[in-house]
Amino acid sequence: MDPKLPTRPLLSHLFFVSILLLTIFHPRADSQGEYCRHPARPVVITPHNRSDSEPQQVHISLAGRDHIRVSWITEDKKVQSVVEYGTAPGKYDAVATGKHTSYQYFFYRSGKIHHVRLGPLKPETTYYYRCGGHGSEFSFKTPPSTFPIEFAVVGDLGQTEWTKSTLEHVAATDYDVFLLPGDLSYADSQQPLWDSFGRLVEPYADGRPWMTTEGNHEEESFPIIYPHGFTAYNSRWVMPYEESGSPSNLYYSFDVAGAHVVMLASYAEFEPGSPQYKWLEADLARVDRRITPWLVALLHAPWYNTNLAHQGEGESMRVAMEELLFKARVDVVFAGHVHAYERFTRIFDDEGNACGPVYVTIGDGGNREGLALSFKSPSSPLSLFREPSFGHGRLRIFNGTHAHWTWHRNDDSQSTMADEVWLGSLVSSRNCMRDSGDDGLQVQPSASSKDEL
Repeated sequence: MDPKLPTRPLLSHLFFVSILLLTIFHPRADSQGEYCRHPARPVVITPHNRSDSEPQQVHISLAGRDHIRVSWITEDKKVQSVVEYGTAPGKYDAVATGKHTSYQYFFYRSGKIHHVRLGPLKPETTYYYRCGGHGSEFSFKTPPSTFPIEFAVVGDLGQTEWTKSTLEHVAATDYDVFLLPGDLSYADSQQPLWDSFGRLVEPYADGRPWMTTEGNHEEESFPIIYPHGFTAYNSRWVMPYEESGSPSNLYYSFDVAGAHVVMLASYAEFEPGSPQYKWLEADLARVDRRITPWLVALLHAPWYNTNLAHQGEGESMRVAMEELLFKARVDVVFAGHVHAYERFTRIFDDEGNACGPVYVTIGDGGNREGLALSFKSPSSPLSLFREPSFGHGRLRIFNGTHAHWTWHRNDDSQSTMADEVWLGSLVSSRNCMRDSGDDGLQVQPSASSKDEL
């Protein structure tokens, strides 16, 4: 052993002391005292209780048309990146081989991180699988190929007792795809927290695709040594960026059922001419609204926000990219970062606009920093519902014209639906599609709701 390196017991001791400090001294206000936070619940540490060869931190994600990526970690570096799978328990009639990686962050060395792409797979079908030839059998259900489809939407998840409550509430009702607009583990350079987070979410993420984008807590950059950041995130949570023609794992898109979902990066270059801007412009130009009538975007730092927390932090990205989303007739934009819930009307360029996206802030999954309690007063007429509570959202798209959005507040052990609205797709609006230059793309509108946006 290198005498200059701390021993494993010392590293473990320092790690748990740091977690204790994070739990006790969580932020209650910003440096100017402009907003306060409701106390968070304690951080939950999920231990590793399997053998070194058994898979841990298993999660799945969509990986292109009719494909699923299975990701997991083993301590044993000899385990192969192989997944056996089939449609009956214990009977594997297919096998796929993938890739593996690992990384080092100061004194921390990750386990062997496996990523294996399965497919082509049948829609709305349960598959049983085993990772690396070791350990227990897992199963997942593929999303449907047509409507209806349901997304669970949770931002700023973390790993506290509130996180556990949120995940239990999400799992209590079936859904097809989990969307997470940034801030996953809140490891903040404490790499063992990434492992703890992976073990915490495994019972949920091993059975439904989890689609994520990065937040500020994923950056973990350090001058000179780790100047570019996102080392742990990019190694552990591989998304279908290559499948969508993106040059970066931090931003990508995917199609599921009749929805095209764009995951944007608040912490990568986004100015006109940047790689992300040029990719987004090309990606939106390829969308065929006859095939995918719904267009959804996710990012971390909200472009519209009446909470006193994080005011203006998404403004430069909004100025750079908002017109791209508006011209493409994006239906709804989800953001995190602000630890509260807020739903806006349809907006473009700081004004209500019937052809703009509905903006929703949902950074209330269960983070260790607590809730952002203070909103601007008086309220903006663009903001239709706002509340600083932990919770989760659900977007159920019924057909090419109508979807139902609900937000569910965590009331201790209960989950209470506190906000709901019917959304009409912009592709079904003759006026909006004519103004966008795509007058021929309308789908036949169905009966509308009086509470529809």
